[in-house]
Amino acid sequence: MRYFKTIASPVGKLTLIASDTALKAVHWDRADLLAGVTEDFVLDENHPILLETEKQLNEYFAGSRKEFDLVLDFEGTDFQKKVWLAMMEIPFGETKTYGQIAKEIGIPDAVRAVGGAANKNPIPIIGPCHRIIGANGKLVGFGGGLAHKSILLNLEKPPAQLSLWD
Repeated sequence: MRYFKTIASPVGKLTLIASDTALKAVHWDRADLLAGVTEDFVLDENHPILLETEKQLNEYFAGSRKEFDLVLDFEGTDFQKKVWLAMMEIPFGETKTYGQIAKEIGIPDAVRAVGGAANKNPIPIIGPCHRIIGANGKLVGFGGGLAHKSILLNLEKPPAQLSLWD
């Protein structure tokens, strides 16, 4: 059984999906999300994992949380899971390129495959695929759209240091 609830956020509506034991997915608002799903999904506004996820996301968007403390269950291929685990190691406020991730997982020629895996990340924001950028430093590819990627990266920027002596 899977449980879901939809929450409002600065990047639009997010649908959170959990099992009895872990967070399974965060989806950008999509009307087709549950269309054709064969597994049972139950709307549960009070599911403890969904409530805790909502709380931590709200703290993140308010600027008071830099790391998430949630039990996650990534579903994907072994390669995708390697990429997703590597991206979980990118610290708040920092970015890495697809090439850097490919090298970290031991397959330096798999840059495009890393991009494909990042695009299939089932738990965006918490699994910070928004922190992966192109080799030229540009924002490229993001399931939630580049505007949302920019919002998330700007949210994580340190405040500008003001000085009277500049």
